[in-house]
Amino acid sequence: MNLSLLVNGQSRSAEAPAEKPLLWVLREDLGLLGTKFGCGVAQCGACTVLVDGRPIRSCITPASSVQGRLIRTIEGLSRDGSHPVQRAWVAGNVPQCGYCQSGQILAAVALLESAPHPSDEQIDAAMSGNICRCGTYQRIRQAIHAAAGAEGGNR
Repeated sequence: MNLSLLVNGQSRSAEAPAEKPLLWVLREDLGLLGTKFGCGVAQCGACTVLVDGRPIRSCITPASSVQGRLIRTIEGLSRDGSHPVQRAWVAGNVPQCGYCQSGQILAAVALLESAPHPSDEQIDAAMSGNICRCGTYQRIRQAIHAAAGAEGGNR
């Protein structure tokens, strides 16, 4: 099947079976390696991308089901790491191993786009589905608060 996808603001096409998970289309067919494979059953959040601004698990989402929708991956936030959430992540020394971070960052972006100044409870609820094996949850929360307070920038 010829898939027509709108990824990071660009029209992209890939030849893949309709049921092929979006994760693998992004990585294998489009060369976007920032989205990670974690568990493969939508439990860890490492594969999180945004579709129409909402976080989804790309490991279980058939690529054919998101044709015509806006897909944003970690590569689509900024070319140079200047997105407010990315800057807050670096400033707060959030990543340890870093494997879950692209999914964590995209979940945080979705949260901030829907709740620009979230409470701890909102952060915890929004991020609860993204597992960090290194346990940097306090740093993640602090970075989200920092990004919420950042002036300017495009969330």
